[in-house]
Amino acid sequence: MRVTQSMLTHSSLRHLSQSYQNLHTLQNQLSTGKKISRASQDPVVAMNGMRYRTQATEVSQFKRNLSEVYNWMDNADAVMDKTGSTLHRVRELAVQASNDTYEETQRKNMAQEIRQLREHLESLANTKVNNKFIFNGTNTKDAPLSADKINMGIEVLAEDPASHVITYNSEVYELDAEHEGEGLVFRKADSNETITITDLGGENQELIFNNGSGQTNELLERQIVVSEKGAVSTNNEKVEIELMKGVNVPVNVNPGKVFSADFFGDIIQLEKALEDPATTSEELIGLIASFDRQIEKVVNERAELGARYNRVEMIDDRIQEQEVIAKRILSENEDVDIEKVITELLAAENVHRAALASTSRIMQPTLMDFLR
Repeated sequence: MRVTQSMLTHSSLRHLSQSYQNLHTLQNQLSTGKKISRASQDPVVAMNGMRYRTQATEVSQFKRNLSEVYNWMDNADAVMDKTGSTLHRVRELAVQASNDTYEETQRKNMAQEIRQLREHLESLANTKVNNKFIFNGTNTKDAPLSADKINMGIEVLAEDPASHVITYNSEVYELDAEHEGEGLVFRKADSNETITITDLGGENQELIFNNGSGQTNELLERQIVVSEKGAVSTNNEKVEIELMKGVNVPVNVNPGKVFSADFFGDIIQLEKALEDPATTSEELIGLIASFDRQIEKVVNERAELGARYNRVEMIDDRIQEQEVIAKRILSENEDVDIEKVITELLAAENVHRAALASTSRIMQPTLMDFLR
């Protein structure tokens, strides 16, 4: 085959163009640090990169979720700690007051301190974190406690008893419609314990407690606390946050086991008892048992929160490992080996210079050179 000048020219241009393209590819890899800049360059790397990047994004989102979980749990634990210490102080005052050596004035002073402690507990119940109420189940927009709707006085039952509840010795009683006409009968949920109020507001007003087995005793008006329904939220639904694929962890405590209507009812019952000079030490000792129950509920709920916190920390460790693995795999799939690319670029430059040099020598004779 006869090789012409035109063939040499086209061949040289094609080789130089391929050399430029190779230099362009290597220069792009060094500039971006990535093996490819378009999916068409390597569809397998591109598809794997999309899957690995999705996995890395999920892990990053789970890490952000962890921050929110820690925020809820740390604040809830801190509030539970303060609640427990406050209840211990209330119990301590109740124990002191049960000593008959304390005078009427001293007991009233104790009642004043307990009132302040109760207001402190009310503020703890309405704790907001990141502008959300953390003790109202899934309803984080509304405050779980309306302090002005607690201890409204027995006279409010005359107008609308069904909209109110009675608390007595750590228990909550609601109006029992089955006993309509027998006075106002309030029944404890799932029990036969009742509190019956007859001649409400009259001279013959009586409050009779029935323990469900037929034994009855008369109560004083100050021994019960009447509150409006909804004064203390009963939303005990779990607030769950996803920490791993398909793994949701509840982050809130059950407010019904801590800041319940009977919780505040017991404190108010103690306040009223201390303000009454006729209160006996036996009655105060009975109220101490109520605070033992409330303290136990707080401790149990905090222990349950602590167990969940330990689980979250283990999930946190697992997510940290997943993040490292996901980023390593993504890097191995997409990132270039810089040393290798630089070496290839230097070799490509040498080849390109050699191609230019050879082309310039081959193309040097022109038509004028032949005619000369």
